[in-house]
Amino acid sequence: MWRRSFSNGVSLTRTLKDKKWDALVIGGGHNGLIAAAYLARGGLSVAVLERRHVIGGAAVTEELIPGFKFSRCSYLQSLLRPSVIRELELKKHGLKLLKPIATSFTPCLDGLYLLLGFDDQQNNSEISKFSKRDADTYPRYENELSKFCKIMDFLLDSPPPEALHGDLSFHDLLRDKMQKSVFWARCLRHVLSLGQKDLVDFMDILLSPTTKILNKWFESDVLKATVAADAITGSMASIHAPGSGYVLLHHVMGETDGDRNLWSHVEGGMGSVSLAISKAATKAGAHILVNTEVSQIMIGDSGEVDGVLLVDGTRVHSSFVLSNATPYKTFMGLVPRDVLPDDFLRAIKYSDYHSGVTKINVAVDKLPQFHCCKSSQLEVGPHHTATVHIGCESMEEIGSACQDAWNGLPSRRPVMEMTIPSSLDKTISPPGKHVVSLFTQYTPYKPSDGSWEDPTYRESYAQKCFSLIDEYAPGFSSSVIGYDLLTPPDLEREFGLTGNLTSQPETCGNIFHGAMGLDSLFLMRPVKGWSGYRTPVRGLYLCGSGSHPGGGVMGAPGRNAAHVVLQDFKKQSR
Repeated sequence: MWRRSFSNGVSLTRTLKDKKWDALVIGGGHNGLIAAAYLARGGLSVAVLERRHVIGGAAVTEELIPGFKFSRCSYLQSLLRPSVIRELELKKHGLKLLKPIATSFTPCLDGLYLLLGFDDQQNNSEISKFSKRDADTYPRYENELSKFCKIMDFLLDSPPPEALHGDLSFHDLLRDKMQKSVFWARCLRHVLSLGQKDLVDFMDILLSPTTKILNKWFESDVLKATVAADAITGSMASIHAPGSGYVLLHHVMGETDGDRNLWSHVEGGMGSVSLAISKAATKAGAHILVNTEVSQIMIGDSGEVDGVLLVDGTRVHSSFVLSNATPYKTFMGLVPRDVLPDDFLRAIKYSDYHSGVTKINVAVDKLPQFHCCKSSQLEVGPHHTATVHIGCESMEEIGSACQDAWNGLPSRRPVMEMTIPSSLDKTISPPGKHVVSLFTQYTPYKPSDGSWEDPTYRESYAQKCFSLIDEYAPGFSSSVIGYDLLTPPDLEREFGLTGNLTSQPETCGNIFHGAMGLDSLFLMRPVKGWSGYRTPVRGLYLCGSGSHPGGGVMGAPGRNAAHVVLQDFKKQSR
């Protein structure tokens, strides 16, 4: 973990105030750090201002229980763009990915289990335990999704072809038209390469409910529920809702070292991703400061950005400001309201921030032992390295868990993704002991039967989750040494993930900086008319997950935003 402390106010003032910066980045999450790295490589003077004592945002490693290092929010790596890893040389800066032995493990209460991995023949044998038809169909399903990855790669790595605003010269208009023509020509080429049948299938996945997609392909409830778990990650949308299938695609378009849909652990935890990016940024000349909170974005008399005001009263001047905060925090909390158009403010205010995630990081004194999968108590099995799906034996279970939250209650039987990073990474726990990550759904921001501020209520939810795991892995509860519970209000308070909007009292800290529905993607993210990272305030840009192409430890928003800023910087310097 990488930290810097500025206890000396004089050195902090000198670092920030002695010059006017080309660019300031608000927030040291992975996207902010990536943006800073590209800007510094482009020759700009850049400072990253992080509110917390540690960089990384939601991609962070913290040792909250002595000897146990938790990836507190994000917990697996797959979505980080290969271009970012390659261009910033992150492996040279210490990024080490640990591939699991198996990819997915779904234990069942009746003693069966579904273990999927990299061997097609083994996958066929596993799925055949539930359905021979599904075993034969599954490779075709995976191949179908992989067809769509090329067009998704293109869209992820490209800034949206957003309309320009303001007074523009003939040269600017001509260049913009040429750039848009190139974008749409490349997009059309990808579309035509699919052919009509594949294009219709692609639209079907984008627009259909998850249930419709999976019912079309499979008959086994266990397989459908295992696959559906990807479609619900971080969402409050029902698997029966139109468009919910897109998140299914979003979570299979990642890769590790060229292998598609492979989610890896990171040695040292997810904070190591941020650490590697920060090393690339500082090598390029960026300055990164922690314990440095921004209270306001300063706007000059001309209506352009003039820098930021810190909570201690320090004024830091710059030509450009990039916000890695959520769109709501940026425009409703940092920018003076009177400089923003009313329709833009309204769109930001009523954006969808629904989510239903509570993350539990657990220190245990032994490996979980699943009764359906016998193994030595000390031996790490392939299933321990996989993503373990708890409470995912049927689509009905997932639907019921979601409905509980919409009724204002934490799920009676939460749906959980369990990972055990210490099964592969020996640097994050004491010998013989383990770190267990529980990504649990669904939990409303303001439960109707209690409060997340009540320690007893918090404890009851954690014990509910542990007891559910006991049904599959007896003795899990008794192995718990301690845990870190991050409910929706905790995610909002500690990591700045917007929630509890006055216009949406039931919302919660959204891990994607905003819902990932089709009405909030591409040219609609964060709001219609402003998808190109620029904002109504000249010199202010978004570079976080609330901008295109969305959430996850992807890095595309930071990279794309930096390229837009560099383009504007060059134009301004002419």
